[in-house]
Formats: sequence, structure tokens, C-alpha cells
Amino acid sequence: MIRPYKEEDFEIIVKFWFEAIQVAVPELVKRMGYEFQGAREYFKSVVAENKMWVYELNQQPVGFIAMQNDFIDRLYVNPQFHRQGIGQALLEFAKTLSPNHLWLYTDQANKMSRAFYEKNNFIAEKFGVSPPPASEPDVEYHWYRNGVQT
Repeated sequence: MIRPYKEEDFEIIVKFWFEAIQVAVPELVKRMGYEFQGAREYFKSVVAENKMWVYELNQQPVGFIAMQNDFIDRLYVNPQFHRQGIGQALLEFAKTLSPNHLWLYTDQANKMSRAFYEKNNFIAEKFGVSPPPASEPDVEYHWYRNGVQT
């Protein structure tokens, strides 16, 4: 079930979000010195500014998507639930909110994320560098309903 984010989701979501980042880009986490407390603060001050929805399984949050209009700021699934269709369901939900176009950034080094979006017909349109403090090579992806920009 996908439902709106609630404040009481915070701890569990931040925990699996941080774990998912460690699974996807462990070298970046180590190099940048990311730690859980910093992730909590970042989520509260930056990520939570988006509209967010939670994928719930057995009344437990196991995935979330954070968006601003047609921009997907975050889409993460608890690593214990990877490859079970949860990310796909969240992406399909995003398409109901923005049926003609979605776009996002991901790190070039995040092979899991890149494979997921490319499998779902997102097109890498720009390669660049993320803003500080990360300043990492990134990719801007776009999805168009008919496969092309209209």
C-alpha cells in the first residue's frame, strides 16, 4: 500500500534510507564520512521538504518516494526488500502524479539506481557534478510518457 508520509515514519525511513545508500555507493559513504546522525539531520531539513509517500508492507514502511512536482528527489527501498517490485510500484505511483514527464538525478557511481531507471525507460540526458558538499559525478535522467519530449 502506498500512503502519504507521516511524521512517525521518520526513524524507520531514515534508518533504511541510510542503509540503502551504504549498499548502493559504499565508497562514497566512506569517502564523504557519512554517518547516521548526519543523515537524520539532512533528511529532516532537506528531504522532508518534499511531498513524500511511503510504501507500506505489513503496516511497516519499506520504501518511500519524495517529489517536487515532476522531480523525483528520492526513491529508496529498504535493502531487505530489494527486487520485490516496491521501487517499481513507487515509480508507477509517481507516474500517476506526473503522467507526462518525470526527472531525477543520481550518482554516476550508483549502478543499482542507474540500472533501475534505465530498465524503466528513463533516458540519461546530462552528465555533470552534484552540488557541494558531495560534488560527485551525477546523471540527469528523464522519463517521457511517449518516450520522447513533447
